[in-house]
Amino acid sequence: MSFREDIERLINGFLEERQDLFLIDLKISAADDVTVILDGDQGVTLQDCLDASRAIEFNMDRDEHDFSLQVMSAGLSEPLNSERQFRKNLNRDLEITLQDGTSVEGELSAVHGNGIVLMMRYRKPKEIGKGKVDVEEEREILYADIKKALVAIKF
Repeated sequence: MSFREDIERLINGFLEERQDLFLIDLKISAADDVTVILDGDQGVTLQDCLDASRAIEFNMDRDEHDFSLQVMSAGLSEPLNSERQFRKNLNRDLEITLQDGTSVEGELSAVHGNGIVLMMRYRKPKEIGKGKVDVEEEREILYADIKKALVAIKF
């Protein structure tokens, strides 16, 4: 079994016990620096990261394979890349870059098997006369059309 397969087996075993957590990314560099990024339905605590780290660290033999390990939670700067992450962020504002390079922003109002629905609110010029009108528009976006999706940070 390869080093990567060993790490995957250990992290998957940990996640089977912790159904509230899920793997976002597993990176292993050429120098065997292992980075595990987790997310959770109710967020990820420091203790969750420690538990995941111990599940890997205590079951690997450093004499056999030397490595460094970093376990972290997905931050706000991490793109959403799974249906479960989108579900976790229902009713939050998202900034989405589409495959064609265009960007859209709106509130995530629904998540389904093929994609998401954004409620976009904006102002547009009146068709007749001066001024602008408020517009609410739902837009369905397929996962395949999403290049990058981020939670919009607003203060």
